Amino acid sequence: MTGLRWGILATGGIAASFASDLRTAGLDLVAVGSRSQEAADEFAARFDIPRAHGSYEDLVEDPEVDIIYVSTPHPMHHEGARLALQNGKHALVEKAFTLNQAQAEDLQQLAKKNGLLVMEAMWTRYLPHMMRLREIIAEGVLGEIRAVTADHTQLLPSDPTHRLNALDLGGGALLDLGIYPISFIWDVLGAPTSVQATARIIETGADSEVATVMMHEGGAISTSLSSSRAAGPNTATVIGTKARVEIDRFFWAPSVLRVFDPDGELVEEFDGRMRDGEARGMHLEALAAERLVRNGVLEGDILPIAESVAIMGTLDEIRRQIGVVYPSES
Repeated sequence: MTGLRWGILATGGIAASFASDLRTAGLDLVAVGSRSQEAADEFAARFDIPRAHGSYEDLVEDPEVDIIYVSTPHPMHHEGARLALQNGKHALVEKAFTLNQAQAEDLQQLAKKNGLLVMEAMWTRYLPHMMRLREIIAEGVLGEIRAVTADHTQLLPSDPTHRLNALDLGGGALLDLGIYPISFIWDVLGAPTSVQATARIIETGADSEVATVMMHEGGAISTSLSSSRAAGPNTATVIGTKARVEIDRFFWAPSVLRVFDPDGELVEEFDGRMRDGEARGMHLEALAAERLVRNGVLEGDILPIAESVAIMGTLDEIRRQIGVVYPSES
């Protein structure tokens, strides 16, 4: 098999971005499924997809599909990914991977039982500047890493019925925005040994701002800030004893990375932005999934499923501390 045949489950904005990148990169996008035939037909026509299914069940039962990209809002990730895995399809699941760690563990176990790949679609992990960052760290350029900081802050709709603010839709800054800096910190420093979190809670019970301070193995400290009510720098910094790395706005998308020595002199500049005519960057996670399946490897290397499960555990602990509970968990 030279490439996998992709199906997309749900037809929202993130699905459109993914479909566009698959098409630009020349990957094999063969089917889409929606909760209505009309929406599926419109999406299929827009991206020249040969088969449109009017239900998620029909999509996952399509024998011409090898892997499903689950692009529903995150409260429905678990259900959509389960459908795929139960029907013999590999699954690439948008972030946040699930609503909580228990759901993530369930998908991990089901994928293992069925001999399938399930992977979190944290596209940042696969971008060129992040690949270079890992090389820089491995080469010892930064020395001992002492601190990492990152923010994801945007001015988003304040309507209490909007999915970002509605608890029954998994609303809140943490799972929509905070997943990026938390995953970034995990990527650089690994699991936290302690977590402290504070938040502003809005009238719906969802979080609009969340800040974390975490300790990591060896004594390194990380800080993160997420907000859905105000736009900040959206940058990330990794500080070591020999040098530091600064990643431009927006650190989670294709960006520019710079290395500075302790005196502030520029040591390296790496431009990881996509060029005109290239895909946006979401195709890179799809290519990674295809590589793993082609090689018979059902555990990701850049982002193993075990790490996605553990990150959900960190998010659970943050929510416990700030007092956010989703109705489905009550």
